[in-house]
Amino acid sequence: MPYAPGIPRSLLLLGGTSEIGLATVRRLIVRGARTVWLAGRPSPALEAAAAGLRTLGAEVRTVAFDALDPGAHAEALGKVFAEGPVGLVLLAFGVPGDQARDEADPPAAARVAQTNYTGGVSAGLVCAAALQAQGHGALVVFSSVAAERARRADFLYGSGKAGLDAFTQGLGDAMQGTGVRVMVVRPGFVRPWTPARPGQPPRDRAQAPTALTMAATPGEVAVAVEAGLRRGAETVWVPGALRMLAAALRLLPRPLFRRLPI
Repeated sequence: MPYAPGIPRSLLLLGGTSEIGLATVRRLIVRGARTVWLAGRPSPALEAAAAGLRTLGAEVRTVAFDALDPGAHAEALGKVFAEGPVGLVLLAFGVPGDQARDEADPPAAARVAQTNYTGGVSAGLVCAAALQAQGHGALVVFSSVAAERARRADFLYGSGKAGLDAFTQGLGDAMQGTGVRVMVVRPGFVRPWTPARPGQPPRDRAQAPTALTMAATPGEVAVAVEAGLRRGAETVWVPGALRMLAAALRLLPRPLFRRLPI
């Protein structure tokens, strides 16, 4: 397929093994992206992800990156931008944690929060500054519908995503007029839905809680990201109808909200 106008030629994926992130990168390669950086902890999974993208015709390189080491972010990501302009940064790392276990283990809960929020703030600021210095580019941050309202079932994860979501909105305002675009993406749960607890089999859409049945595949999220980039969106919901559901849930009194099967 020929190069599609509006699609960046070079990409940086923070969270190089993220299912949603890789689906988005694959779609953009098909649309004409040619240089891809995968940032993540060195592992066979990271190398396998890079190898898979190379089969699509892209030049793919990896860079060591740890969300839990903000002190190393500037150096690690600086290596990428030193190699040439980056048209798009996808911030896709995060961990669901285990709500029940982490509530009883504050250090573990803190690690979840540090990965999902503090790591995102650090990496987001480093990349935004680099994009601003080159005078152009876009930063896409994957948030979640869980950021909209804390739920008993996953408030540790949701609170981190809520912080990241608010940070992204503020960063977008700060980047106005600089040539840098910032977009936040809020998916519902993404199939296949794998519980946080090890040893449990994956569950499919039909087994998800009622309020989460507005599901999406990683491929559908990728389509929505591309569409959002093309129209210059600041916020993308996946699926789009999730916006109305989230608005309704925000208005529910807390006693009623607690009774919902979510």
